[in-house]
Amino acid sequence: MTAINWDGRLIPYPAERAARYRRSGEWSDVPVGGRLHESAVRHGDRIALIAHEGVATYRELDERTDRIAAALGDLGLRRRDPVLFQATNRAATVLAWYGCLKAGLIPVATLAQHRMHEIGHISRKVGAKAHLVEAGLGFDLVEFARGVADGHPTLRTILTIGAAEHAPGTHRIEDLGADVDASSARAFVEGIEAHTDPEDIAVFQLSGGTTGVPKVIPRIHAEYWNNGALYAQALGWGTDTRVAHIIPIIHNAGISCALHAAHSVGAALILANPDPVAAFALMAESGVTDVLIGHGHYQALLSPEFDPVLRTLRGAVLSGAKVPADVFGRVDDGERHWAGQMFGMSEGMFLVGRSDDPESVRRTTVGTPIASSDEVLILDPGSETEVADGAVGELCCRGPYTIVGYFDAPEYNSTAFTSDGFYRTGDLAAIHVVDGRRHVSIEGRIKDLINRGGEKVNAEEVEVLLMKHRDVAAASVVAMPDQRLGERACAFLVSATGVTLTMPEVQQHMDVLGVAKYKWPERLVWVSELPRTNVGKIDKKSLRADALAQLEAESIAQGVNS
Repeated sequence: MTAINWDGRLIPYPAERAARYRRSGEWSDVPVGGRLHESAVRHGDRIALIAHEGVATYRELDERTDRIAAALGDLGLRRRDPVLFQATNRAATVLAWYGCLKAGLIPVATLAQHRMHEIGHISRKVGAKAHLVEAGLGFDLVEFARGVADGHPTLRTILTIGAAEHAPGTHRIEDLGADVDASSARAFVEGIEAHTDPEDIAVFQLSGGTTGVPKVIPRIHAEYWNNGALYAQALGWGTDTRVAHIIPIIHNAGISCALHAAHSVGAALILANPDPVAAFALMAESGVTDVLIGHGHYQALLSPEFDPVLRTLRGAVLSGAKVPADVFGRVDDGERHWAGQMFGMSEGMFLVGRSDDPESVRRTTVGTPIASSDEVLILDPGSETEVADGAVGELCCRGPYTIVGYFDAPEYNSTAFTSDGFYRTGDLAAIHVVDGRRHVSIEGRIKDLINRGGEKVNAEEVEVLLMKHRDVAAASVVAMPDQRLGERACAFLVSATGVTLTMPEVQQHMDVLGVAKYKWPERLVWVSELPRTNVGKIDKKSLRADALAQLEAESIAQGVNS
């Protein structure tokens, strides 16, 4: 079987590397949906999913998603049809994910917060044929999906989660396949899998974006499930593991570090929503043993609501920013609980601390790669010269689950990879050798990104959008520190007309442009001109210092007045 190259838009792995990954077992010839079925055969009556809506065993999850897959086929959706996902952490989101994969469809992992600016671009880029949206959120995604479809000729099917019955022109995931015979559904799925090439696209993930809207990341069947399996194996998970996840499940971290990771080893996934009080209650009630915590929930770990979780918790993986000492100590007591850090990306590479690493290493590094074939280089930025251990340079990586090219992005691919195929992450890092193991610490980033609670906001993209307003002549967006989210966006603006817009006016402008709210600037500073370096570039280092100084001054003033 020969994988198609999507008219040259999909870059294939070099043949030698693909053969090596197959020999090592880090690649599989079984499609992602088939891997879930294998787990269901082995672990049938074990609990696979615990959510606020209820519990499902592996057998129930497998059979229900077979039926959904067959029903999606009956709707006229065909193998390789991309499906936009805009849904939160719901049990039905998991059903839809596996149902689409089993039908040979390609989930496109967008965010519920994305709006027309992002969704319109992504839909056209991949040629989306269906749009899955969740009802009942603050923004009417069902009506939004209708608007997207009006301007996108390839989009012909709207799927919903949590919508009222019989909403015209839509199909509820909760109802799909209810009348399909189980054996017929299994036969349909097996027929799809028989024609699925392991090197064809399984999932489209999205980058945080370094120029404009997010780039599309193709993940293939051969590696995608194994990415999760390798993560689970690195952490020693098994059938007695109960993994909790409260950050968005449709993120690559949610899929690889929670959904696929848990289900690859027969573990139970505890799928909670981002509200820490409700999430911690569900974890405690369900006997959680392991949890992935993003930066946006670090401070919540210090709350008394987390106390019951500690009764059964064994391991915590912390991700997204440097971990404060009090947060780390909360989940690592040197006895019953251990904590480590993790660094990962939708493009591939995962590094994670292990329980047998020294405590000092787990506190200060993000660990080591999860696959034996993973390769890490620290290069002098802008070159292909490797720096010495301990020195800071650009983190570059290559391996069995790290992409070899973005989808339909030849110009960007020409600079995103080294001449020998290492992906340039844009992150600054250093290698620390401890007991013969090469641990990685993250030291900053080259890319001009703002990490808002794990969501990557591209400063250049926001600047361009702000300057679409007739009253804005110039804009420079920088990160300002935030205790809860890590960073927020601060916009320094120069007026074109003498008018200085208020925050509500800027928010209205971004809303009209259809920009996701997490990208909106959360502080405005109007200046007569933007500072520049001695080579004429905008001096963002100076602007970051100004933003920090203003925050510190306000904090002092609040302390005096309180």
